Amino acid sequence: MWALGSCGVCCLGIAVFTCGVVMQVGAWTYYYSEEDYEWDDARTYCQTFFTDLVAIQNKEEIEYLNRTLPYHGKYYWIGIRKLRGIWTWVGTKKALTKEAANWATGEPNNRKFNQDCVEIYIKRSSEAGKWNDEPCTKKKKKALCYKVSCQPLICGLHGDCVEVIQSYKCECHPGFEGDKCENAVQCPILEPRGAYMNCSHPFGDFRYNSTCTFWCPEGFERRGADELQCLADRQWSVETPTCTAITCPELRAPEHAELNCSHLHGNFAFGSICDFSCQPGFELMGSQSHECMATGNWTGDIPRCKAVTCPVLSAPEHGELNCSHIHGNFTFGSTCDFSCLPGFELMGPLSHECTAMGTWTGDTPQCKAISCSVLSAPEYGELNCSHIHGNFTFGSTCAFSCQTGFVLMGPQSRECMAKRTWTGDTSRCKAVTCPVLSAPKHGELNCSHLHGNFTFGSICDFSCQSGFELIGPESCECTAMGTWSKNTPQCKAITCPVLGAPEHGELNCSHIHGNFTFGSTCDFSCLPGFELMGPVSHECTAMGTWTGDTPQCKAITCSLLTAPEHGELNCSHVYEKFTFGSICDFSCQTGFELIGPQSRECMATGTWTGDTSQCQAISCPVLDAPSHGHLNCSHTHGNFTFNSTCSFSCKEGFIQMGAEMLRCSATGNWTRHPPVCEEDSAAFLKQVLVYTSTSALAAIGLVLSGTLIALLAKQLSDREEKKKLLNPTSDLGAPGIFTNAAYDSTL
Repeated sequence: MWALGSCGVCCLGIAVFTCGVVMQVGAWTYYYSEEDYEWDDARTYCQTFFTDLVAIQNKEEIEYLNRTLPYHGKYYWIGIRKLRGIWTWVGTKKALTKEAANWATGEPNNRKFNQDCVEIYIKRSSEAGKWNDEPCTKKKKKALCYKVSCQPLICGLHGDCVEVIQSYKCECHPGFEGDKCENAVQCPILEPRGAYMNCSHPFGDFRYNSTCTFWCPEGFERRGADELQCLADRQWSVETPTCTAITCPELRAPEHAELNCSHLHGNFAFGSICDFSCQPGFELMGSQSHECMATGNWTGDIPRCKAVTCPVLSAPEHGELNCSHIHGNFTFGSTCDFSCLPGFELMGPLSHECTAMGTWTGDTPQCKAISCSVLSAPEYGELNCSHIHGNFTFGSTCAFSCQTGFVLMGPQSRECMAKRTWTGDTSRCKAVTCPVLSAPKHGELNCSHLHGNFTFGSICDFSCQSGFELIGPESCECTAMGTWSKNTPQCKAITCPVLGAPEHGELNCSHIHGNFTFGSTCDFSCLPGFELMGPVSHECTAMGTWTGDTPQCKAITCSLLTAPEHGELNCSHVYEKFTFGSICDFSCQTGFELIGPQSRECMATGTWTGDTSQCQAISCPVLDAPSHGHLNCSHTHGNFTFNSTCSFSCKEGFIQMGAEMLRCSATGNWTRHPPVCEEDSAAFLKQVLVYTSTSALAAIGLVLSGTLIALLAKQLSDREEKKKLLNPTSDLGAPGIFTNAAYDSTL
């Protein structure tokens, strides 16, 4: 509803300093002042008598305010202000979000300065309800206030009162429901299976925040959490736990045995009992009966069934024994195979077997060494052998050597192997060889060989391709030591003179065969402000010379500059006149001032910095004709500028007091004070004499003579004083300087 307040007290009985208006909406009340305030004063007003400046929460509230508030040409302050550069709701100190903003077109900060507080357009012809930022010190708007209506504990201990348009609502804390948040939410009632449970219910049986703990009897273990809590979503924090019997490791009958079990609470669980027995021909090793305890372990050790054993066998000399045991080492069913080490052969049965009587089948075998073929010494060589188990039998070794001048080709020694063959190939003696030679890069090789390629006595000649020169011997020979008589030569590219970058330029080279050698290419370039004069690149030829002449870098030229009219030009040139780096300074003659840059520089682009400079005549204050007089001026360089001259004259009946002519000096001042025109006192006396008759003058002459003479003397004295003020040269002997202050003092 709406209610108009009176001055001093509003309709709801709240004291105010100025006339105010109130409108009440459900759960809270809006207020606005009759008086206009600055933003800070508006907020003080709202905080003093109400809660704060309006904090608009949504579009619906904006529509309501625009529909309900009366139109005010200066609009209303609201509770948004820029703090540290951020638009902020001052009541909550929260930044204004982009989604909640309701700025008018072009806002905020359309003036780009000092607009830190916000007003709302109410019933504006366009963009009603929109926001605009204004200077906070602008006293032009009413304060739009609000007062909260939520009371403490209106929503109980488990809810928060939230004000909305035309109503309020209770927002319940998690886990509570109801109009006043008086009820805790209900979780499913717990009924554990086989487990003990203890619960605490702060807000009712199995309701929000109820907690239940669980445990199991001896011999059983809990599956799941030991504690559950009723959560705000009406569900328990975890699944209800269960109690299951503790299990022991599952038992299996050992090999050649049988197992018989009885189970009370599940297979191999707490209370289960298992009995063991062996098959015929095996004996039980260990306890016969076992029980699963609450600890999850079986009583006693697990038994086993063991087979009958035979005497332990050993391998023959130079032989090996390989046994397979079905029921244990050297027990019933075990089989043992005999074999000989490499180089020996078996004499006797290949295998034995352990019988049910605990004895082995067959006699004990033996191992004999294998024989190899007889070896002989190679041509131009010798043979030396050693025999371990007999001449040329397994393990015999024979060493080979060659006569002087030959090298052994093949193994230096050979051994008789188990396969009745000798290790390695047949050895022979071969002439000494030298390392294989190859043609040098960019060169060629032609060789002659006596005893084979690159062997003792071979001779090789070297040569280079066109454009390269041989560095080293022209030929070499393979010696008896297996080395060449001389080092291998190289073919080196012909070199050109080393190039350097031109002055004010750069050099960029690519080298194929080495720095500044045949095939190298060098490109020339100039630094900014210079241009290349000559070829762009050179190439090193096969003759050891460069193609083309040496280039140069010449400074780029700018257009020729001239001194401005009534001015002077002074230039300094780094390289040549009016080229890159040249700097020209401009100055003006006395009585003129420089318009434009004082200095210009020739840039790398061939243009000057800045615009063209000019010399402009200095101006003096504009002169006006004196009262009752005339002014006539001549201007050499422009109206009332340097060397302008002005002459003065007075109308009839007035006398000129001061200089007849003034000139504008180089300092921007006139050489004299302007003159003034005063009424001529002699003419006044003449008029008195004309209109007075001779007889009247005779009659009153004696009376007036003294007075008239005194009056004339005073006027002449005043005139001389003004002349001194207007023409100081009469006393100082130097021209006076005219200023507006001096001129005003003479009038």
